[in-house]
Amino acid sequence: MLNNIFNKKKKYATVPSQQVRQDVPEGLMKKCPSCKKIMYTKELQKNLYVCQSCGYHYQMASDERIVSLVDEGTFTEFDADLLSENPLGFPGYEEKLEKDRKKTSLNEAIVTGKGKINGNETVLAVMDARFRMGSMGSVVGEKITRALEHALDYHLPMIIFTASGGARMQEGVLSLMQMAKTSTVLKKFSDNGGLFITVMTHPTTGGVTASFASLGDYNFAEPGALIGFAGRRIIEQTIREELPADFQTAEFLLKHGQLDRVVPRKELRETLSKVLALHAQGGDETWLQN
Repeated sequence: MLNNIFNKKKKYATVPSQQVRQDVPEGLMKKCPSCKKIMYTKELQKNLYVCQSCGYHYQMASDERIVSLVDEGTFTEFDADLLSENPLGFPGYEEKLEKDRKKTSLNEAIVTGKGKINGNETVLAVMDARFRMGSMGSVVGEKITRALEHALDYHLPMIIFTASGGARMQEGVLSLMQMAKTSTVLKKFSDNGGLFITVMTHPTTGGVTASFASLGDYNFAEPGALIGFAGRRIIEQTIREELPADFQTAEFLLKHGQLDRVVPRKELRETLSKVLALHAQGGDETWLQN
């Protein structure tokens, strides 16, 4: 009897893990970094890259974000042909730029243009963290400046979606100069009555946070976004104190008065169109406090 038990054939065959890897197409499934739930990539795309289980917001490519926000057929891109060079002769910089261009089909870490959101015309600038981690080089600063000048000339509002690791080290001080450059044109834009909205996405750090990302008439952010200037470890070592667990999150900044609202991605289109329509009509802003 014991022999029969041990010699009994298994009901289910074991599939070698290597064979499983070969049979499952790459990119078919994704695991949520927060709740660890596994989901189909297509379902994630339909849900605007937000986990249906826990609400975790994945990073979003610039083209997909524009499609999710702008009325179909209304977007016109600006300055798509602007390319970064290597002014400081930094070793390997050109090769890294070319690699990112092939990987993302973008020429730089930001896409600018104009379009309509629920019929409200606006100028848009959308940073893309896939290209050099959304770092702010000379071309990024120039594209933002040109977009703001267009908005100023045509009396249009301006919306910037930030996603950046900060200044681009391969361009040194030229990268840091973009902080002053963009802030100066923003001051001119504001002095002439322009409406400027920022939406900070994960991550928004360094010189981008210290310049145009924090200068909006409305400063919004997506849930869970990392927003800050210096890194957590550097700050803790400097002040010699342990920081709260939620430090530098969008929710922490909202609690301490540095944001106007944390807006889930599915509500962004409605929220932005509401602000744009409100200012076009000179309406009441009390809804923002609700």
